Amino acid sequence: MLKALLVTISVSVSNAGRRKSSTSTTPPYIDLEEQLRVLQERVRMLTKINNDLRRKLDDVQREVYKLMSPPLIEATVLEVLDNGRAVVKSTTGPNLVVQISKDIDPSTLRPGMVVALNNRGSTIVEVLPSRVDPMVKAMEVVEKPGITFKDIGGLESQIRELYEVVVLPLKQPELFKEIGIEPPKGVLLYGPPGTGKTMLAKAVASESDAIFIRIVASELVNKFIGEGARIVREVFRYARRNAPAVIFIDEIDGIGARRADLGTSGDREVQRTLLQLLAEMDGFDPLSNVKVIAATNRLDLLDPALLRPGRFDRIIEVPLPDYRARVEILKIHLGRTKYADNVDIAKLASMTEGFSGADLKAVVVEAGFYAIREGRREISMRDLVRAVEKVKKRGKSERETKVSTTSTHI
Repeated sequence: MLKALLVTISVSVSNAGRRKSSTSTTPPYIDLEEQLRVLQERVRMLTKINNDLRRKLDDVQREVYKLMSPPLIEATVLEVLDNGRAVVKSTTGPNLVVQISKDIDPSTLRPGMVVALNNRGSTIVEVLPSRVDPMVKAMEVVEKPGITFKDIGGLESQIRELYEVVVLPLKQPELFKEIGIEPPKGVLLYGPPGTGKTMLAKAVASESDAIFIRIVASELVNKFIGEGARIVREVFRYARRNAPAVIFIDEIDGIGARRADLGTSGDREVQRTLLQLLAEMDGFDPLSNVKVIAATNRLDLLDPALLRPGRFDRIIEVPLPDYRARVEILKIHLGRTKYADNVDIAKLASMTEGFSGADLKAVVVEAGFYAIREGRREISMRDLVRAVEKVKKRGKSERETKVSTTSTHI
């Protein structure tokens, strides 16, 4: 074993000697130059890696600085004073007199501009771009409803007035300029619930080539003082900026109720919102390409200031449908269904005296449920008669509940 190991070592030594003798003819400085090139290449690679790591470190440090820096306070410029100061309205408190940073030219500041204050709220450090309030932007109806004037039955005169007052001035304003008259600014729709006031507004949104902004009056009632008036101001500013536009205020009696001398702080806030609405409708800024449509079930509750000419110039009643209108409404709703040949629309119209358009739609829907429940694929006259009785009972119980609740409060 030891002998074999000695033989292996001797062979290895002899081979190494031969390799050394075979390379001994190469000049030694060539090996040194090769090593220098390898080292230089390695230095360049390490330098590049070092620069990349430094850039990443700088990015991380800047991000950490942003995360650790205190937030800025949004404010609105009210007035620019001398000596590099300004009066601003802070979103977190009262009016403030603050300094203007040296990086901002005071001559570029104007009342109404949105600026950013530092964390202590003592210096204007940045001028923010103008933006649309997210709440106002959400009120815009981007996708037009699939309802047109042809889908509304029994309201021909109301449709004609709405088209003349709202749609026509937006589509062909040159007609009114040629005649020399100014079209009405607003239209007020009033009538019992379910008579089609909101459907008329949806049809206007579909028929006109204007943006459509829908507001529920209760959205304007806010617990913060002045917030409701600010939203009204932002809505009209957005409508003017994107004119032609239609503003639809549903259930306007939520903010337009008759004003009283006495009231709580909440009542006074609602009155401030109403005053802002009145100021926007007949203020100095023109509303030529902005039309206002409002709807209410209680015309008797509205403040007289809303009803005078110059604000809601057209007051249109949307009454309960008469016999002829009920026939048209039933034809529209039944035309979208599959019904039997024995269905007598004229008889149904006679049976539904006092029904609103929403009640007539409910009759057709209930009749469809009766047909599905019995495994049929079409609506029969018997289904419709049963549906009429069910809707009548439901309306009667609702009226009785309303009367009992009123008497309890009394």
